[in-house]
Amino acid sequence: MSTKQLTMIAMGCAIGTGLFLGSGLAITTAGPSVLVSYAIGAFIVLLLMGCLAEMTVAYPTSGSFGTIAEKYVSPMAGFLVRYSYWIANVLAVGVEISASTVYMKYWFPAVPQICWILLFAILLIYVNLKSVHTFATFEYWFSMIKISAIILFILLGIYVLTGSSHAEMGPGNLTNDGGFLPFGVRGMWIAVFISLFSFLGTELIAVTAGETKDPDTAVPKALKATVFRLSLFYVVTIGIMLMIVPWKSAGIDQSPFVKVMEILKIPYASGVMNFIVLTAALSAMNSQLYASTRMIFSLSREGSAPAVFGRVNKHAVPKNALAVSTAGIFLAAIISALKPDTSYSFMMGISMFGAIFTWFMIFISHLFFRQQWERNGGRKLPVRMMGYPYLPLLGAFLLLCLIVTTWFTDFKILLQFGVPWLLFLSLIYWIGKQRKRRSV
Repeated sequence: MSTKQLTMIAMGCAIGTGLFLGSGLAITTAGPSVLVSYAIGAFIVLLLMGCLAEMTVAYPTSGSFGTIAEKYVSPMAGFLVRYSYWIANVLAVGVEISASTVYMKYWFPAVPQICWILLFAILLIYVNLKSVHTFATFEYWFSMIKISAIILFILLGIYVLTGSSHAEMGPGNLTNDGGFLPFGVRGMWIAVFISLFSFLGTELIAVTAGETKDPDTAVPKALKATVFRLSLFYVVTIGIMLMIVPWKSAGIDQSPFVKVMEILKIPYASGVMNFIVLTAALSAMNSQLYASTRMIFSLSREGSAPAVFGRVNKHAVPKNALAVSTAGIFLAAIISALKPDTSYSFMMGISMFGAIFTWFMIFISHLFFRQQWERNGGRKLPVRMMGYPYLPLLGAFLLLCLIVTTWFTDFKILLQFGVPWLLFLSLIYWIGKQRKRRSV
């Protein structure tokens, strides 16, 4: 894959329901201060990408940060990271497909959600069964649609705000109805957690490094471009949205972007925007399914997962790994049937533990990596994380604080799912290690 495709794939994975639907949940949690929440989230991701760029250039493999954690921290750390990242993406696919059913209600309110889940599942599995080039091409154009739509949204929003005579629109909406911090610092901090879901997928560049041309150049460029563009898109688009739509009108019953179009009363615009946010969800699902497939494939090839998941088809696609990675889709179908009104936030909560734990371990891995790399006289890398070791430590500390904070919020499902998950993985690792010892 080229630098251009890498950047588009990472942005395609990140620009999904986290922005188009999750932003509504973040706004209702923090009010206008959600802008600060997304800025903090972008800062954490910027630190993460700096660490990841340095390590990925050194080890451009499909195992990526899982391999690095295994080599520089411990084999158990690598095992926990890769399985946690795998489950995060598996469940994130379920989050996106849950959101897609919300979007389809706009046109077909009477059609059961399960019908859309099955339809989109078949489409995405077909695309991922083809070669990596087919996947990259499909994702490139999906991402292009989303990014073009965001740019047009920004331009339209600026035009409306600068030329509007409506008193209810403008910067005043950022301080009306309770001020900029209607829920205090607590609400703003909780929304940082939601904002991080919006950035989930940027690390996909590292996972695809093993299938990239000239990773020394392509990976750092793609990482920098992705973080900069995402930060700009998120903060600017949400800022414009808040100035047009009063923050109390946000929610997850419908995309806030579609609400903006309905308020502006532009003919057919709300329907077109709903189609765009639907493609955003499909695009993110496509990327996350790719990431989870490659991670379980890597585990299989290294003997940490059943060998059946390491087999590939005639297109060099690990079909069995793909099959098991579709579990999130079917879990989403079950949750949608049991909790149709809260399936989106529930799926987000359980999927985010694996993501935040993986990001936390990337910071920890970088601390070990840099120390051993310099001690062993490794080659001079084209990109190095600035502020070592203080900035990686800061990133790890912020993520740890967010994890602990969720216990006191509506997202406590993150720890209720995450702690047993790590204990389960640790037990599996220990059993596997004991079996290997007996076989020697």
